[in-house]
Amino acid sequence: MNMLTNDIEAAETVRLRRSATVRNGSIALVALLLAGGAWKLTHQAPAQAAPPPANVTVATPLVRDVRAWDDYVGRFAPSRTVEVRPRVSGQIVGVHFKDGDIVRQGQLLFTIDPRPFAASLAEARANAASARSTLALAQSDLARANRLVGDEAISAGEIDSLKARVQASQAAVAAADARVRQKALDVEFTQVRAPITGRISDRRVDPGNQIAGGEGTTGSLLTTINALDPIYFSFDGSEALFLKAQRARAAGQAVSPVEIQLQDESGYRWKGQLDFTDNGLDPRSGTIRGRAVLRNPDYFLTPGMFGNMRLATGGTQRALLVPDAAVQTDQARKTLLVVGKDGKVAAKPVALGPVVGGLRVIASGIAPTDKVIISGTQMALPGSPVQATNGRIAPDAPADTAPAAAAPAPAEATFAH
Repeated sequence: MNMLTNDIEAAETVRLRRSATVRNGSIALVALLLAGGAWKLTHQAPAQAAPPPANVTVATPLVRDVRAWDDYVGRFAPSRTVEVRPRVSGQIVGVHFKDGDIVRQGQLLFTIDPRPFAASLAEARANAASARSTLALAQSDLARANRLVGDEAISAGEIDSLKARVQASQAAVAAADARVRQKALDVEFTQVRAPITGRISDRRVDPGNQIAGGEGTTGSLLTTINALDPIYFSFDGSEALFLKAQRARAAGQAVSPVEIQLQDESGYRWKGQLDFTDNGLDPRSGTIRGRAVLRNPDYFLTPGMFGNMRLATGGTQRALLVPDAAVQTDQARKTLLVVGKDGKVAAKPVALGPVVGGLRVIASGIAPTDKVIISGTQMALPGSPVQATNGRIAPDAPADTAPAAAAPAPAEATFAH
């Protein structure tokens, strides 16, 4: 019995010791965890510092007078075109020009054999001389008869007959003179001369060939001449541009001269005036035909050439300009980033105009005093502060050579001088 009691006491003692060990281990673990947390709190890294404000360059919009232009595409056309045709028939015996020459009005171009017409003229002149001789005889007979009237040696009927002979002879002389003039014209028409000044085409008939003369288009076509100074520029304009021009005229704005650029040119060197607008729009295309006239003293411009024409439908206007690269795209909107008085960035929606000298015209949305970010826009976010440095806006290309911009309207503009 005592041995059993001793074994029980020994087992209880072992259990109590194990419980104490486990309890001491748990306490030690808890103490270790608390110590670790305290070390983490004590040795935690400090919070990351905020980034410095972005550096940007700002400038107020450039304020300049600009002239807005509307763009057209068209072709050059001669101001006059003449088909050279003979007035008389005969054989070509001479050609007095080189194909493609510049000919002057009245210059001899072709010679038709004049001998048959010279013979006809000589015959007509002989007939005229005969008619005059007959008239002179009739007038002499009438004069003698008038002297006999007082002696009653001649009847009144004979006097009337002699007067009628004189009148008939006078009519015959007039007819003979008319035939002389007609034959003289035929001789003159054997020399075909240039009716206008311009560039002549190639000859359609060589010497030795027979040609037919006549009025209108019945005569043989010898060549054509295009008048190139002045020269026309024909184009088609949309109904919207036509209405814009009409509104400008109604407001009393004078239509400015037109300027034309050829395909291989960078500037608009050809100057002219708008001189014709058709009397109605084409109902199929909704366009209206227009025409400008230009000086072409050296005949450089040639009919059929294409050209880009710009036409100002109003006067100059005051405009705000910023670098085109400063314009931001926000989905369907165009915006500019500006720096407010508080040093923070704000985005302003704007309406764009054309590009002038590398600068974009801002039709609306900003004020002349706004500080527009022109450099560093990638680092500037709306609502964030920035470190602004003052800059300056200036055109980077001559206005006359600036490329056309893909703007709503107008298509192009230049600085006003």
